[in-house]
Amino acid sequence: MDKYIGRLLENRYEIIDILGVGGMAVVYKAKCHKLNRMVAIKVLKDDFLEDADFRGRFHAEGQAVAMLSHPNIVSVYDVSSTDTVDYIVMELIEGITLKQYIEKKGALNWKETLHFANQIAKALEHAHSRGIVHRDIKPHNIMVLRNGSVKVADFGIARGIAKGNTLKKEALGSVHYISPEQAKGEHVDARSDIYSLGVVMYEMATGKQPYEGSSPVNVALQHINSTPVLPTALNPKIPTGLEQIIMKAMAQNLEDRYSTAVELQQAIDQFLSDPTMIFPYPMVSIGKWRKSPGDRKRIDKSTDEDGDENMRKKPAELPEDRRKQRSGDTNGRKASKLEKIAIITCVAAIVIACVIMLLFMNGNPFTGGKKMVTVPDFVGRQFSSLPSYPGLAIALQEEVYDDFYEPGMIVSQDVAAKSSVPKGTTIYVTVSKGSAPKHYYMRDVAGKYQAEAQQILSQIGIRLTIKIEEVIDETVKAGKVIRTVPEKGAELLDGQEIVLYVAKAKTVEMQPVPGVVGKQVDIALTLLKANKFENIAVEYDPESTKPEGQVLSQSVSKGMNWDISKVITLRVAGVAPETEPPMEPEGETQPQGNG
Repeated sequence: MDKYIGRLLENRYEIIDILGVGGMAVVYKAKCHKLNRMVAIKVLKDDFLEDADFRGRFHAEGQAVAMLSHPNIVSVYDVSSTDTVDYIVMELIEGITLKQYIEKKGALNWKETLHFANQIAKALEHAHSRGIVHRDIKPHNIMVLRNGSVKVADFGIARGIAKGNTLKKEALGSVHYISPEQAKGEHVDARSDIYSLGVVMYEMATGKQPYEGSSPVNVALQHINSTPVLPTALNPKIPTGLEQIIMKAMAQNLEDRYSTAVELQQAIDQFLSDPTMIFPYPMVSIGKWRKSPGDRKRIDKSTDEDGDENMRKKPAELPEDRRKQRSGDTNGRKASKLEKIAIITCVAAIVIACVIMLLFMNGNPFTGGKKMVTVPDFVGRQFSSLPSYPGLAIALQEEVYDDFYEPGMIVSQDVAAKSSVPKGTTIYVTVSKGSAPKHYYMRDVAGKYQAEAQQILSQIGIRLTIKIEEVIDETVKAGKVIRTVPEKGAELLDGQEIVLYVAKAKTVEMQPVPGVVGKQVDIALTLLKANKFENIAVEYDPESTKPEGQVLSQSVSKGMNWDISKVITLRVAGVAPETEPPMEPEGETQPQGNG
């Protein structure tokens, strides 16, 4: 049995079960007894406890990651280090890893691939803006929730390469996703995470990793020296634009990759707006896979389409008739004809090139003779302060809410930067209106105790003035909210007053009842009211022989303590007096008959 299960860390976290085991840590399910919630705890393996440098980095980076707050990042609640254990307390996610999701479904369709990739890119953007590089982006570190959203785990903490640049067995899961600079032990930055995300996108779109090998070192060398087969060779359904995005993210040269996660998001957004688009990216010449039973081989320029290697065979290895063609007069005659053909071809090519050059000197013939200009990169610049560009017109297409770009900054442009367009072209840009205004709504607090209701309302996120109105309601337990103004679901404004109608216990006041039997009814009523008894009923007994108006009996005995709000009934001798008709106003005559 694991030594941590059942243990209480720092008298707070009760370890319940193992969730997973990685190369450097074990993740447990635990209960936080202080906040009464379930959490995940990553405990550093004992192998690393003797490495003071690693423990220090683990602790420092854990604290840095705890400052991240993003819906696509697993939250870190606490980081602790003692003499015997180092651990990180994280949000417990109910879901599966992206790796399990891919293994279950195989290649994902392009929409789902970009749905996940966009969320991962947003998480990277948030972390990179705060100086944190993940270093280990892989499907195993990405959680897929039931609602289709994803959360990235292990920011700045997990590392796929062990100390000393030696790839150990534990690194096998990560080495399939590391960037070339990571594989070489060089400095890494945000672009390394983008490369790894490109590999993850490759795997999502094709169901396969771009490089396979018998050892971590073999796979790492492929990241450094090889170029992967195009994704469409494995899955022809992948759109060209998506393939371009994946390959640019996976570019071996740092300068050829997307420079930021924001740039990658912009490419994704452009593609989603037009899935038929083709980006102006230079594509690297890439070999094709030849599938064979139990294996697949790379076919490069040294082989033909069928994988034969005859094109590079030495003369001695060629068939007999082909060797004969390389000797004697036959060879000479063949060479002579070929030389003539080659000369004619070269002359024709030179003439055509000169004609094309002359045409282009007077403008691009395919654009009506107009001269071409290069489109600048407007994204991230203030629209109102753009300078004038000779040969281009910049126009506003629309304004949109955007959480990243400040108001007035350009979010996207309809023609990609560095594209060549005819002089006079209008470039339409989309400008940020800043973050979308947040809407706040009244919570349903009816039936909750006043203190709990006030706490719920205080968490809405805006300033609210809470007013309490106590109401006697015997159907609701005292102290609970009966209703609210405004009602649940109503939109709230900053500083708005909220009225909570809270049930209060009915006040009971007891008084001794005076004796009024034998007294005239008017005197009895005056006496009772003087003692705060207002709820008095009078019943008349016309058959009584007592003097008219005398109180014959009272429903509550003299001297008894009685709730002043409850009724006291008096039985009085005589006949109930008739109600006097209302007085007629002076100066008015009642109509008589029909006139």
